[in-house]
Amino acid sequence: MGHLDHAALGWLTPVLSYVMACTGAALGLRCTVRALGATGRSRRNWLVTAASAIGTGIWTMHFVAMLGFSVSGTDIRYDVPLTIVSLLVAMTVVCAGVFAVGYGRDRTRALFVGGLTTGLGVASMHYLGMAAVRLHGDVSYDPALVALSVLIAVVAATAALWAALNIKSPVAVTLASLIMGAAVSSMHYTGMFAVGVDVTPSGEVLPGATAMQFIFPLAVGLGSYLFLTSAFVALSPTTGERAASASAQRPVESAGG
Repeated sequence: MGHLDHAALGWLTPVLSYVMACTGAALGLRCTVRALGATGRSRRNWLVTAASAIGTGIWTMHFVAMLGFSVSGTDIRYDVPLTIVSLLVAMTVVCAGVFAVGYGRDRTRALFVGGLTTGLGVASMHYLGMAAVRLHGDVSYDPALVALSVLIAVVAATAALWAALNIKSPVAVTLASLIMGAAVSSMHYTGMFAVGVDVTPSGEVLPGATAMQFIFPLAVGLGSYLFLTSAFVALSPTTGERAASASAQRPVESAGG
């Protein structure tokens, strides 16, 4: 069996991946709170933004963490199409879960469906991302740790959606996102500890791209999207702020009339 190192670059990748998970969760929760206070097209747009933020944050967290993954005795490459599919799965399934909560009339049922859907989507993204790994050897998994990682994903997703439904203040959203980020990171590393690799030394060139050729530029791009979108959400006025601004302008208009 090859020796697996989950933090080959030291604390850099675990810490940075946690920051990405927290950023995506915070933005997603904030957008969901905005969506629940909106109607029509505005609600849909906020929910789409929430889903893209959470999905992007989770995917970026996974692959930033994977930058620190190494196996002794073999190089590691990534299948590009399958890696992109894992991103699309993350976006799509999280979107389904967020919309279930955003439009569900029975909140308890919507929370259960949304949490289960989103959690399974997160787990699917993780294991699709792992299926994209190419190395000299055979990869195996510990079934008990795989099941535990899926359970953590479902519980974390349900807790995050519950927070979106019940928490309104920015401070509480921040705290919830820190917990969500920790849960997503725990799910990732639980899934990674389930991995075993039986290395078969070979001089053949592996197919696919290295992490630095493909994963790193894409993670940087998606990370930039998260931070720019966060800035937009932070600066855009809430429904209550717009209403307060409109009511403040009416007396001025009346006086002018």
